[in-house]
Amino acid sequence: MSYGVLSLLPPIVAVVMAIKSKNVILSLFCGGFVGTLIFCMGNPFLAVKSMIGDYFFVQLTDSYNAGVIVLVIFIGGFIKLMEKSGGAQAFSKSVYRFVNTKLKAQMCAWFGGILIFFSDLGTPLLVGPVFRPLFDKMKISREKLAWILDSTSSPVAIMIPFIGWGVYIMGLIQAEFDNLGVTQSDYTTFVQAIPFQIYAILAIIMIPLIAFTKRDFSQMKRAETEAQTREYSLEEVGDSADAEKKEGYSKQNASPLMVVLPILVVFATLFITLAPQGFPFKKVDGNEFRVALTMGYFFGTLVLMVLARIFRVQVFKETFRIYVDGMKGMTDVAVTLILAWSLGSMISALGTADFIVNGMKAMQFSAGLVPAAIFLFGAFVSFSTGSSWGTFAIMMPLAIPMAHAFSIPYALAVGAVLSGGLFGDHCSPISDTTILSSTGAGCGLVDHVKTQLPYACVNGAIALLAFVFAGFTRSPLAAVLAVAVLVAVIMVWSRRPVKA
Repeated sequence: MSYGVLSLLPPIVAVVMAIKSKNVILSLFCGGFVGTLIFCMGNPFLAVKSMIGDYFFVQLTDSYNAGVIVLVIFIGGFIKLMEKSGGAQAFSKSVYRFVNTKLKAQMCAWFGGILIFFSDLGTPLLVGPVFRPLFDKMKISREKLAWILDSTSSPVAIMIPFIGWGVYIMGLIQAEFDNLGVTQSDYTTFVQAIPFQIYAILAIIMIPLIAFTKRDFSQMKRAETEAQTREYSLEEVGDSADAEKKEGYSKQNASPLMVVLPILVVFATLFITLAPQGFPFKKVDGNEFRVALTMGYFFGTLVLMVLARIFRVQVFKETFRIYVDGMKGMTDVAVTLILAWSLGSMISALGTADFIVNGMKAMQFSAGLVPAAIFLFGAFVSFSTGSSWGTFAIMMPLAIPMAHAFSIPYALAVGAVLSGGLFGDHCSPISDTTILSSTGAGCGLVDHVKTQLPYACVNGAIALLAFVFAGFTRSPLAAVLAVAVLVAVIMVWSRRPVKA
């Protein structure tokens, strides 16, 4: 049965509700409810019954979905424990004695943000307070630190397949593959999409480009000039030290080993478990990959707990409480996944993507422009909602079927969704990473947004052109072209005077 224009209602309602409420869970629920209303001919009682019995229960009892949720919960516990252990701060402080120039300070903060790849929200909260006093000492603006934090949080995490971001995205990809009957694995598609994550690549590379060339522009250049004469009070500088001590236990005892060793254990477990199957050079079963990764985070957590006890950072009771709290903290992610899977299944059954594709074909819309269109719409949704995760849940059920219909590589469509979601999130003043980055750096939210926005827009414009190029060529060299254009833009635009 063809539902025609009615098939557009669930995603439209989800987008509008996300913009109005800024609540991803509520918006996905409302979009799904509208979908079941259509199936049930407007009967709200049957719609609720269908939503719970035909979608929520089905998605939750699916073995793949259950495995993803279990993995996400284990990741949540590990990340929370890592954030609260003090190991990341200890690692960052260990490099202080080598940092004696502005270039080194910026590069160390950049590297520190990359190192905390396992948590996009952990980057500003862990790296920010550690490097803030150093940036103040070197007369580097806190706005610059906030930009570095924001550009090494989500842009780094979004390209890692074995953390919460990657698992979440692969779950959305696999759901659409199941709907379309595609046999390609979600892991393979995610890895192939990394070169097409053009905005993330530009955001990360822009930091060392600016640092080495010293070519800040627009409002950031103004902030850097003002930082030369700016003085901070003791209250503004703050103290990152943990004053709480109990029976000799304190974060001051933390060691950089508490970051390095647990992460090595995660990697080692993953490779040891999957190496007999040819990983990482051969495709492995998705369920085997998730089991191995869950084991890795479990063993990594055990090692971290032992290290916390050895270095007298936390008593076991406190360590275990933090770990369980981290698991509980992933409830929102699990609920979002279930709602996203349900909405995606409804959109597929309604034929939404087919309706859009047929309309685009009727208008003779060029297939080469589809990735750029996906990027732009994703950026709009993400900017309006302040949530890249919610954007992925809304866009993936539309983008992958469009790629299937127009014979566009799935990896390219996925890359466009992720880049658009990240670009909009970077520009949005209501994004959680934007807010936390300004908090971690100790600068005002408005100051962070207005200094980062020109940089984000430059990267966004270049990414848009790159997706036009990739849409017609299908080549991952689009990312190389984008980086080359970025270098040229920085060299030229930085020479423009800052308006008063």
